[in-house]
Amino acid sequence: MLAVQFLTRIPTPQIVDFKEHEFSSCAAWFPLVGLLIGLFLVLAAWLGMSANPWMAALLVLLIWVGMTGGLHLDGAADLADALGAAHANPERFQAVMKDPHVGVFGVIAVVLILITKLVAVAWLIESHASVLWVILLIPAWARLASVYWSQTLEPLEAGRGERFAWHVQKPTLWLWATGLFLITMLVVSWWFACLVCLVIYAWRAYLKWRLGGMSGDCLGAGIEYCECAMLLMAGFV
Repeated sequence: MLAVQFLTRIPTPQIVDFKEHEFSSCAAWFPLVGLLIGLFLVLAAWLGMSANPWMAALLVLLIWVGMTGGLHLDGAADLADALGAAHANPERFQAVMKDPHVGVFGVIAVVLILITKLVAVAWLIESHASVLWVILLIPAWARLASVYWSQTLEPLEAGRGERFAWHVQKPTLWLWATGLFLITMLVVSWWFACLVCLVIYAWRAYLKWRLGGMSGDCLGAGIEYCECAMLLMAGFV
């Protein structure tokens, strides 16, 4: 319930009196929440397909943003602004990340993410036989990836990213990863399953190289960018 409450805007009984370890351990359920999001996206795609691919893609995008409340888009905007500001002055990175205002770099990042998802989903609906499976699985992969990044990268500072690294056991992550890999391999393709893993690792490598660690915004941005990359790759396999 905590995982659904944190990652989505689905109406649920609000849990306000919880312990810190309960909050961080709920990350073990992130992939399941991703599958729940994927189910709603599949329903939106199925309803829209009766009209045309672009209407279906628009419905999928609206549900995608609405269910998450723009949580990860906010992270992508913050990271883009911080990287843009740090290009000339690296000391400004953390200050800009904490600034609640959105700059030009953040707006550009959000617009490009939304356009990419809209076009990619429409393309998949027109050309890919396994489109509904792809749309179902991608949110689960992306949210599993966020837990992987938080556990394998040092936090840039104390925050939510650090919390989620505490109480998620490695066997749990491997169980989710193995299950998602096998399902993806069976219902989409072997190549797509391998490429998904490559994309997830590539974002970790980028954060390690560029920042030396991660924050909550880095995890949210990674979810958005990896979802875009997975949608685009699905069209080629």
